[in-house]
Amino acid sequence: MSSQKKRVGFAERFPHVLVLLFAIILLAALSTYIVTPGSYERVVVEGREVIDPVSYQVVERTPVGFFGVLKSIPQGLNEVGFIIFFIFIVGGAFGIISKTGAVDAGIASLTRILEGREKIIIPAIMGVFALGGSTLGMAEETLVFIPAMVPLAIALGFDSLTGVAVVLIGAGAGFAGAFMNPFTIGIAQGIAELPIFSGMGFRIGVWFVITGIAVAFVYRYAAKIKENPELSPMYEEDQKRSHSVDISEFDKLENHHKHVLAVVIIGFLILIWGVTQYGWYITEISALFLGIGIASGLIGKLGVNGTAESFVEGARDLTMAAIIVGVARAILVVLNDGNIIDTILFSVSNAIEGLPSYFSALGMYFFQSLLNIIVPSGSGQAALTMPIMSPLSDLVGVSRQTAVLAYQLGDGFTNIWSPTSGYFMAGLGLAGVGWEKWAKWFMPLLLIWLAAGGVLVTIAHLIQYGPF
Repeated sequence: MSSQKKRVGFAERFPHVLVLLFAIILLAALSTYIVTPGSYERVVVEGREVIDPVSYQVVERTPVGFFGVLKSIPQGLNEVGFIIFFIFIVGGAFGIISKTGAVDAGIASLTRILEGREKIIIPAIMGVFALGGSTLGMAEETLVFIPAMVPLAIALGFDSLTGVAVVLIGAGAGFAGAFMNPFTIGIAQGIAELPIFSGMGFRIGVWFVITGIAVAFVYRYAAKIKENPELSPMYEEDQKRSHSVDISEFDKLENHHKHVLAVVIIGFLILIWGVTQYGWYITEISALFLGIGIASGLIGKLGVNGTAESFVEGARDLTMAAIIVGVARAILVVLNDGNIIDTILFSVSNAIEGLPSYFSALGMYFFQSLLNIIVPSGSGQAALTMPIMSPLSDLVGVSRQTAVLAYQLGDGFTNIWSPTSGYFMAGLGLAGVGWEKWAKWFMPLLLIWLAAGGVLVTIAHLIQYGPF
């Protein structure tokens, strides 16, 4: 009873995630009155806009007032509208699939098959997502799996944190420790004038280290919850979920359930094919899941009206997740409007330039980690920082391959901790997990990852990690 009171008291005292985001926006706006505004010139290299590292100059101050803060939110919503509508469509599609009863029936069947061996699903699924994050740059694409993984984890005797963790941490580990992610490594190495995907041998080792740490962390936690479910920070919330976790109450797996699940599986195979062969992104994936939802509703005996009503209900449930994505984007809007992003880059690059090469490599790494909270886009951060970090690495005696590794790890770890990361916050919304609970639970892994990243960057520097 006392532990429940502590949990409730903490939830009441901790600010709502929108309050946290708005506070960060206000802090960013205040910074536009204090930080000297500046700007680098942008040039187009091979069709990509990058910074000219020697072009920084002070510009006229454009502070962001309170009305500008208010405007930043609808502007942020507008800039990430494609992700917001992606969330609504995926949520609607899963609302239809869930309404057919196929998910619950499938969970019950899988649970009986895995009885006594439930924990093997954790490394298996995390390994798949880690490969996806490493090779395909899976981030937003992972959101479609969360609504299925959370009830599965609960039914297997774990909790909702475990369900969302196998997806977000699995893909996040692969993304951070990637060996051939075209959206981070490919862009960064191209800007740094390195052969694309060079240095893969060392990066494969990095992937195993980062992914291994992640799997061990989640597996250990899941085993603890399996033994005593009340230890879960999400225990009370999971008891109230609409998904029943009493397997005996689940529907029997009928033929129409099997057909719905077959549609979903085929849909995921098409998703993998489209992403790998044709570079599908948000629009194509949204269209695919809209089709999966419609087909599932008709096959699952919901009828035309029932399918439409289930879609609306599923989309409505994700309104908060969609809003959070846009509000998080408003932080970057304010910093751009106040012309202080480039000043931050300029100041840090000057500070790093004066350090010994050993500390310069670590300085690059920790700077990229902090910057990722402000600029959570991997490709955007590469275009922003690598034109500066590449020549800087030459000056301080750090190999360009090490500079790319510092960017890659710095960009990856905080993606699934920072409230400014839109897809991550949307994932928590899909799972019904509050950011404050996730942040507290995830912090030990984040610290371990950051320490491991520092060691890996140091090793890369000591061996003069090169192009091949």
